[in-house]
Amino acid sequence: MLNKGLRDEEKIRIDNVLKTLRSLVFVPYPLNNTEKENIENQLKEIRLDFETLSRQKNEDLIALLMQLHFDWEHLEQFGDILIELSKAENYNLIDKALAIYEYIQQESKVFSFGINTKIASAKNRS
Repeated sequence: MLNKGLRDEEKIRIDNVLKTLRSLVFVPYPLNNTEKENIENQLKEIRLDFETLSRQKNEDLIALLMQLHFDWEHLEQFGDILIELSKAENYNLIDKALAIYEYIQQESKVFSFGINTKIASAKNRS
């Protein structure tokens, strides 16, 4: 378990990676090679890359994200990024986003209408 100082530092690091990823993903489609490379570099900050992300089982991805100290908000943001990546390219990451949203809804013990809407939307896309 991380102490408070390290936990806060880790939260800031994850926030920064996710903010950068969001800014890279929410661009006009399709992504050019430079944008893909920038996204790949940000994914490496959280020990992922496109290939691993697409091949990894949903449960393993969630376990990795939890190991990296992602909180519920981080998980939701990452799910949103996966949805956007699925729109931009031929990455079929919607099932991974759906698994993340369902995990949040189940494990957080708090019902969220926002997450529930994202689950329904992801199910309609897959």
